[in-house]
Amino acid sequence: YRSTDPHEYPSIAMRFTVAVLACLTATTSAFSPAALRPRSGFALKMASTLTQDELKQMVGYKSIDDYVESGMVVGLGTGSTAYFAVERLGQKLKSGELKDIVAIPTSVRTKEQAEELGIPLVTLDTHSKLDVAIDGADEVDPDLNLVKGGGGALLREKMVEVCADKFIVIVDESKLTDALGPGFPIPVEITPFCHLHTLKLVENLPSVAGKCNAVLRMGSSSSNKPDGDEVAVTDNGNYIVDLHFDVPITPEEAPVMASEIKNTVGVVDHGFFCGMSTAVIIAGSDGISVKEAKKE
Repeated sequence: YRSTDPHEYPSIAMRFTVAVLACLTATTSAFSPAALRPRSGFALKMASTLTQDELKQMVGYKSIDDYVESGMVVGLGTGSTAYFAVERLGQKLKSGELKDIVAIPTSVRTKEQAEELGIPLVTLDTHSKLDVAIDGADEVDPDLNLVKGGGGALLREKMVEVCADKFIVIVDESKLTDALGPGFPIPVEITPFCHLHTLKLVENLPSVAGKCNAVLRMGSSSSNKPDGDEVAVTDNGNYIVDLHFDVPITPEEAPVMASEIKNTVGVVDHGFFCGMSTAVIIAGSDGISVKEAKKE
């Protein structure tokens, strides 16, 4: 579902307007889907006809509506949920509701979409400070640590999103997890030079050894499911190793593991995004909820 009709969004929104209005200002102190329900005393249910793409569209559009203002520098994420944020930004620029926006894409795919929509693009070379970055995630733990990079754009995503004053994450509730790891492989971008050597180094790090199986990504870099016989190559000309964990990675363990992997020679970067999220917008069976990061 990839609508470019700006009138389509209101029609979808009408199907659960009451639920959304009840949830828009809600923040949560717990992380389970049950705890993310509206705090009003009555249950509100979305229309059962909403598809996953429609849920993604709702959070994608909400992220632009709530966090992007005229004159901003905006980081544009990559993936099936971020697609809708880019789409919404294009709509609001075309209508004149937003003006003087420039954006930095995190992949070739996002760059091409933004260009088609007429979104003015710049790079970190000229705009190294962003007002906001918006992107999806493959997994989100209770501390808002993320796993990203299932689509292969993890390096560019992190380079852009770490420069943003606010990093807004948009997901559906299926991405919420008590611990990272078993539900989704952790991608690690590595140099092609002696890549099997680097794979073994990562697999045998103290925080990693015995907990996972390291698999070189094959075929398309935009999928961690093998779909070809050639080694997958990222937009940056690198390879990706996917770490398939057998045991959960707790919120306390994730930053330690991230640091060890990052400090390994031959590793370019990894799919742990720890301590970066400002807020997570979540679409679920009861509406839209927002979980904000704990303030230091």
